[in-house]
Amino acid sequence: MSDERIESQWWFNEKTHAVEQGPQSPQRDRIGPFETREEAANALQRIQANNEKWDEEA
Repeated sequence: MSDERIESQWWFNEKTHAVEQGPQSPQRDRIGPFETREEAANALQRIQANNEKWDEEA
């Protein structure tokens, strides 16, 4: 992935619960990348929904 593309993507910082454009925080604290700010802001809800779906399939 090119540096330009990485800088234009969005991450959710799990430690601070902040949405960041570009990799601003340490990798261990970030979830992503996401294409939009909204997707990054909803990262925890998406993870929870995926976990519930996978639990139902198990």
